[in-house]
Amino acid sequence: MDGLRTSELAAAAGVNVQTLRYYERRGLLAEPRRTLGGHRQYPEQAVTVLRVIKAAQRLGFTLDEVAELLAATPVGRRRTDAGLHARAARKLSEVDAKLAELTAVRDTLRAALAAGCDDLLVCSETPCCPVPFDSRR
Repeated sequence: MDGLRTSELAAAAGVNVQTLRYYERRGLLAEPRRTLGGHRQYPEQAVTVLRVIKAAQRLGFTLDEVAELLAATPVGRRRTDAGLHARAARKLSEVDAKLAELTAVRDTLRAALAAGCDDLLVCSETPCCPVPFDSRR
């Protein structure tokens, strides 16, 4: 039987064995065939699937979103309508929104440091404190 055993696949894809089993349970990785001795035997393409999963996670996609992307692309075929473009555009919008929020937090923290804020209770009573204690600010 050709293919990779569990430990070989894990090493080739840079993940641990528990991750393989978890992805299998989640349906992200197809259940492999078994040897006569009961050992899992993964096809070579499983390495690519695992690398795609990890890359998508690094781009901010959740495992549910990755599952949807993988389901939209049948194994062995390339599709131009797999939905990546629209999903990537949505993910980019989410990232931009998070960056805007983090930028506002960073700017507020910098302003608090510059203002010499050292005690939140004292600052909360100081009108010039940049920390938004009042949610209307």
